Amino acid sequence: MPRVSLLVVVCVFLVLSSAFAQTSPTVLIIRGRALDPSRAPIAGARVTATPNVRGTAAATVTDQRGEFRLELAPGDYTLAISADGFAPASQSINTATPPHATLEFVLSLSTVQERVDVASTAGYETRWIGSATRTPTPLRDVPQSVTVVTNEIVKDQLMASMADVVRYVPGITAHQGENNRDDVIIRGNRSSADFFVNGVRDDVAYFRDLYNLDRVEALKGPNAMIFGRGGGGGVINRVVKEPLFGPLHAFAVQYGAYDNRRATADFNQRVGTAAAIRVNGMFEDSGSFRDAVDLERRGVNPTFTVASRRGTRLTLGYEYLHDARVADRGITSANNLPADVDVSTYYGDPDQSRVRAQVNIGTVALEQQIGSALLRNRTVVAGYERFYQNFVPGAVTPDQRFVALTAYNNATDRTNVFNQTDLVYRAQIGSIRHTLLSGLEIGHQVTDNFRNTGFFNNSVTSIAVPFDNPRVSTPVTFRQNATDADNHVRANVAAAFVQDQVELSRRVQVLGGVRVDRFDLQYLNNRNGETLSRIDDLVSPRAGVVFKPAAAVSIYGSYSVSFLPSSGDQFSALTTVTQQMKPERFNNYEFGVKWDVQPALSLSTAVYRLDRTNTRATDPNDLSRIVQTGSQRTNGIELGVSGEITPAWRIAGGYAYQDAFITSATSAAPQGAQVGQVPHHAFSLWNTYQVHRRVGVGLGILNRSDMFATFSNTVTLPGYVRVDGAGYFRITDDLRLQANIENVFDKRYYLNADSNTNISPGSPRALRVALTAAF
Repeated sequence: MPRVSLLVVVCVFLVLSSAFAQTSPTVLIIRGRALDPSRAPIAGARVTATPNVRGTAAATVTDQRGEFRLELAPGDYTLAISADGFAPASQSINTATPPHATLEFVLSLSTVQERVDVASTAGYETRWIGSATRTPTPLRDVPQSVTVVTNEIVKDQLMASMADVVRYVPGITAHQGENNRDDVIIRGNRSSADFFVNGVRDDVAYFRDLYNLDRVEALKGPNAMIFGRGGGGGVINRVVKEPLFGPLHAFAVQYGAYDNRRATADFNQRVGTAAAIRVNGMFEDSGSFRDAVDLERRGVNPTFTVASRRGTRLTLGYEYLHDARVADRGITSANNLPADVDVSTYYGDPDQSRVRAQVNIGTVALEQQIGSALLRNRTVVAGYERFYQNFVPGAVTPDQRFVALTAYNNATDRTNVFNQTDLVYRAQIGSIRHTLLSGLEIGHQVTDNFRNTGFFNNSVTSIAVPFDNPRVSTPVTFRQNATDADNHVRANVAAAFVQDQVELSRRVQVLGGVRVDRFDLQYLNNRNGETLSRIDDLVSPRAGVVFKPAAAVSIYGSYSVSFLPSSGDQFSALTTVTQQMKPERFNNYEFGVKWDVQPALSLSTAVYRLDRTNTRATDPNDLSRIVQTGSQRTNGIELGVSGEITPAWRIAGGYAYQDAFITSATSAAPQGAQVGQVPHHAFSLWNTYQVHRRVGVGLGILNRSDMFATFSNTVTLPGYVRVDGAGYFRITDDLRLQANIENVFDKRYYLNADSNTNISPGSPRALRVALTAAF
């Protein structure tokens, strides 16, 4: 990858050159803190220093102690500070005579009568993040590649699924996942379980919705130090909207091509002086460009928060989600390419194909400020009921007259109980500042799996259907064959972790931490009464160094490790053979640069190597044995941009180069084979421009190079360029009408696959119109 390496070197040089060029020969440090009326610290408050005459503005956020620090050139500034639920405050300062004491801002609670200006949103840029280190940290100071998709981007593009989100996340592609669940490939590593909600595991394979989210965070590279087992390529964390201490009401309705119908609502209200309630709801009843495919889903998520003047904050939440749709495995392949059939072609019987998920998640979160320490505890109890029944297209006959068709169904019931306790303590020893984190996590998961095979005419498990008309109504009986799953699984997790973020100077920061997990799995095969167990003690370290040549620039290097137990993402891989297998191991080495070009625009670049070892396959010399000699490597480069180029022009997107390949051969994958569905090049860019106070336009470009459907490297999904467009018209200050066009030029393309013969076509041109009200 010499050309790409040269590109990265040039980008890093330009970033550093620009950063040093901006650095004033004299830089003064202003320190302060934000407090509520009870003098409890306010974390995450936004602080902006704006020059009164000319110069460059500076911005930051307060840390967990409510403290902030700004590096300013000499001059007069207006220092402004704001936080959700509080009235903003400001103060004039002159850095020629900076205050010797730490500035204090005591923010008063906003009154019920104060209007929340919902037209002035947070935008595309995120300045700080809490999930990457479990402490509020400026995003540019996290030694890791992180992409945040804000709620504003979701609204501008009318996103409704995790697949929609990851289109604009460098280094991540959406896997088909048999079209019955969210499934992603992060830095060459596929997972259906590395999903989290507010930092807590949400690992059942189902389709998630975005109606109740503040943002989606994609944290790339192994993340076991923070999130535990798995997360080999990275994790996706959904951050749920929580109550605000001010009134906010919003709703949206949309209608579009292929009977797309969707409605969402967001109601937030302060209750008394110290409490607030928020309710988000969603309903969708939509068709598809795919023949006979439709979906219906609904969800509701009430949350309640009470915050005392003694530094205590309690949040209660509950989410109910129901998702039902027609199961759709896509089209088959022919001549090593997606079959040349109409993109709407359906294989099997849609009347007997269905996917259903019902999710109930309850949350209790408690935060308590204790002097210089913050104690957090979060308990989540979640129940998942999931079922899918589908028809699976197979290989095409050589004369392309017939396609093999099979069928099966699968049911999964799971109950998750997780409790996380964190203690964050900030201390200063001499000139060195420490942010210490210690924590415990315990979890209990119970899963029941049951699978049936489809027997056509109650006799055979596979039939041949016409290539040009594969939709059939042949009677099918679903019953267990000799190998179908019928099991009961119990998984117990206990973990402890420690971490220290050390600020050695204003230019050098160091992060180090380690997590120890005990993963205890008990597996009962209901078919024969066989009981299997496996206990893994996992040690996951993490280390990072951040060098700041200027306040707005961070250069970092990091190393992290994750493990995946032999039972796999969904506990389905434990047998008498795999019971003896060591966990798979993921090692990530990363170097990167982050630059806040201006207060609302950020650039980032990362170069990494991710090694996966202890992968398993059948021993070619003894088919009764499993060997762990396989390994995989991903070398990659990521470039990201998000924020505002001008107050009228917003932008989000990035570029990823990935080379994911097998480094050690097994019978399943030859050495040198490319990992399936990991394109060498992927580019995405979304823009919106406010051409008038009431009129805006949007333009998106998605480009992906060729990629193989699987590591067999026989079927290729051709690369493509897709263009999306949007128009926005603000009818009143509270009411916005928008129209989004997906695939403006009606390009024929293929999104992803689950196998060489299960390929998902992309949508033809589609128009959706939405009306949004916020007041």
